[in-house]
Amino acid sequence: LKSGIDILVGTPGRIKDHIQNSKLELSSVKHVVLDEVDHMLDMGFAEQVEEILGFAYKKGSESNPQTLLFSATCPRWVYDVAKKYMKDEYEQIDLIGKKTQRTATTVEHLAIQCRSSQRAGVLGDIIQVYSGSHGRTIVFCETKREANELAMNASLKQDAQSLHGDIPQKQREITLKGFRNGVFEVLIATNVAARGLDIPEVDLVIQCSPPK
Repeated sequence: LKSGIDILVGTPGRIKDHIQNSKLELSSVKHVVLDEVDHMLDMGFAEQVEEILGFAYKKGSESNPQTLLFSATCPRWVYDVAKKYMKDEYEQIDLIGKKTQRTATTVEHLAIQCRSSQRAGVLGDIIQVYSGSHGRTIVFCETKREANELAMNASLKQDAQSLHGDIPQKQREITLKGFRNGVFEVLIATNVAARGLDIPEVDLVIQCSPPK
């Protein structure tokens, strides 16, 4: 930062810290990108983001940064943010179209009803049938405890490891690397694994309960 950089990628809280400690100066910023806008502003970062942008934007100025917003979903308030920080002639690029939800047409969707007490046994059978002995499976749970209990359950005949917020970042990276490389076949995770994972050749994804 001291010697000057071209691109800064950061979380709102950390960027704000640097501004407040006079380690970061944003008056000459040319481009601003807000990634995962819906998620980020919905998590309560809106105030921090607006405060940060206030250092780079002057009301009505022609020299304000070019602004790019990326968002998986676009509720009404996302457009309100867009109007506030983007130039009047901004372009909206919609990759979804008029459908509110679109799932991959190459994926088969199944719903299976079972008691919670039977879930581990049913999971083991489903994984065996739909993923086999060597295929990769991701199982999503609601809680960390659930993920740990399922990963250690004897009903799962495949090697399984859990991934959740209590696991240190370094161990998470080791776990993901092992899953990618086929060291174990089943990853049991909370929504900590719901975004940003790029793992090819996953044969089966299981939601232990309807996602909220």
